[in-house]
Amino acid sequence: MKDISYYPKTISSGLYGTGHCQGIAVDEEKRVIYYAFTTQLIKTDFDGNFIGSVGGLYGHLGCIQFRKSDGLVYGSLEYLNDSIGKAILKSTGRESVEDGFYIAVFDGDKITRADMNAETDGIMTAAFVAPATEDHLGTAPNGKPHIYGCAGIDGTAIGPMPGDCDGKEWLFVAYGVYGDVEREDNDYQILVRYDPDELKAAAKPVVQENMHRSGADLEYKRYFVYTGNTTYGVQNLEYDSGRGQYMLCVYTGQKERFPNYPMFLVDGGISPKPEELRGMNGEKGEVLTLASGNCRDGKTGITGVSYGRGSTGIASLGADENGTAYYYVSYDYYENGLCGTHVRLCRWDENEWLVPVE
Repeated sequence: MKDISYYPKTISSGLYGTGHCQGIAVDEEKRVIYYAFTTQLIKTDFDGNFIGSVGGLYGHLGCIQFRKSDGLVYGSLEYLNDSIGKAILKSTGRESVEDGFYIAVFDGDKITRADMNAETDGIMTAAFVAPATEDHLGTAPNGKPHIYGCAGIDGTAIGPMPGDCDGKEWLFVAYGVYGDVEREDNDYQILVRYDPDELKAAAKPVVQENMHRSGADLEYKRYFVYTGNTTYGVQNLEYDSGRGQYMLCVYTGQKERFPNYPMFLVDGGISPKPEELRGMNGEKGEVLTLASGNCRDGKTGITGVSYGRGSTGIASLGADENGTAYYYVSYDYYENGLCGTHVRLCRWDENEWLVPVE
C-alpha cells in the first residue's frame, strides 16, 4: 500500500526545444523521474532539479517505462521518413534515415550531466522490433500499404499478461496506426509482447547511420484490441497496478461509425481469446477484452473513457490503503517556443477519472 504523502503533488520538468513530452517514467525508490521529449531523454529528481539528459537521437522517442526489477528505462524509438520523421530529421540536420522501429534501453543511473550522447556515452542500447517494422513496410492483403495500417510504434508498458495478473512480467509495445477512414483493416489497436529480459539481452549500442537489426529473431506475441480506428494509435500505454488493467491513451479517430473515445481500458483479468478479426478477410488473432469505462457505445459495444488527454504521459503509482489508485500525469505547457511539462499527482475517480490531488 502506498503512503501518498511520499509523492510531490507537482513536479516540473523545465523547458526544452525538442517537441512536447511524449511520456514519463518514475523511479519511486530513488525519487527520480524521466521524461521523453521526442529526441532526448530528461532526468530530474522529485523536486524538479535537473540531473541530466541524453540526446543525439535522429528518431522519435515515445512512451517510456521504468522497470523496477533491473532499474532500466525502456521506450519506443522509431526511425521514419514520413512527414513526422522528416520533421525530426530536419531538426537534427539529417536528410534521411533507414526506416526501423526499436525498443531503446537506457541505464538511468549513468545519466549524470546535460547533453550526454545516446550513441557514444554508453547509456543507451536498442533492440529491433521486427513485427512492427515489417508490418509498416509491408502490403496488406487488400493491396493497401502498411499491414494493419501500421504507422510505427509508440505506447509501451511493463506488466503481467491479461488473465494472469500475478504471473510473469512482460513488455508490451503498441503500434501506431494511421487514421485512414477509407480502409477496414485498421480498427484494432495492436500490442506486441516481448520477454523484457530477452529484449534487454538482444539490445545493442547503436550507430544511427547504419542501424543494426539485433532482436529481429526474438520471440513475440501479437494481440488485438477492438476500439475502432484512432489517429496514430496508442500514444501512451500503462499498466495500472492499482486497478489491474491496461490504459490506452489515443488521439481520437475520425470514423463516424465508432464512438472515438480518447482512452480505452483493457481488462487485466481476462485472457486473450482467438477470434476472426473484423475487416481482415478471415484472418484470426488473439483479442484482448475492453474493461468498462464511463462510456459505452450501444451500436458497437465498445467501451472507453471520456478523459481527453491522448498524448498524456501516465505513470501508475499503485493504490493506497483504501484502494484508491494514484498516478503521475503530465500536463504540457509552452513558453517562448519551448515546451515543458508539469507532472501532477492524480487519483482515480469513477466519475471524473484522473483527478489532480489538491
